[in-house]
Amino acid sequence: MNQSNTWEKVDQYITERLIPHDAVLEKALIANQQAGLPAYDVTPTQGKLLNLLAQMQGAKRILEIGTLGGYSTIWLARALPSGGQLVTLELDPVHAQVAAANLSLAQLSDMVELRVGDALEQLAQMDEEGVQPFDMIFIDADKPNNPNYLKWALHFSHPGTVIIGDNVIREGEIINEGSQDPRVQGVRQFYDLLAEEPKINATAIQTVGSKGYDGFVLGIVK
Repeated sequence: MNQSNTWEKVDQYITERLIPHDAVLEKALIANQQAGLPAYDVTPTQGKLLNLLAQMQGAKRILEIGTLGGYSTIWLARALPSGGQLVTLELDPVHAQVAAANLSLAQLSDMVELRVGDALEQLAQMDEEGVQPFDMIFIDADKPNNPNYLKWALHFSHPGTVIIGDNVIREGEIINEGSQDPRVQGVRQFYDLLAEEPKINATAIQTVGSKGYDGFVLGIVK
């Protein structure tokens, strides 16, 4: 059995043992596929990790930068208490339309605000609107802009806010300082900013699974 095949089988084992069958989440993934969305969704095990982290943090307000079809949005929103709110930002109107339908199916539309358009423009607009800080922020959008998203995440945080960044290992390419991939360079700059920024205390976790070799950054605002 090759290594990637083992990772996938282990992911399947964990999902079968610890994550109950969920028709809503499965229908969301099918809807995403049928709409031709890229298969960038988190895995079920990662989705549940996000859900548990939000519960552990006691998050009442969550910001998600990068909605895609709303699969991770559903996992995060389900962790919110009654009266909680999640704001999610998506560039592509087609992706947003699919996400809105998935959130409606999950009966989460009332607690999720889906904002469509360039994320940096949306974040600036939110600042003008006086949007209040968030308890948890999940960054999972275009990687070249990760440093800019982190700056905005810190702006919309308070002491104790948890900030999570996805896809920060990229099959180990992050150690290649000469990489010509703007996504790799964006993630490297993300690490540089985390290292230099005194307001946040962070680490990274490497992951393997059905989506290959990657990982998360986990940070808490001081």
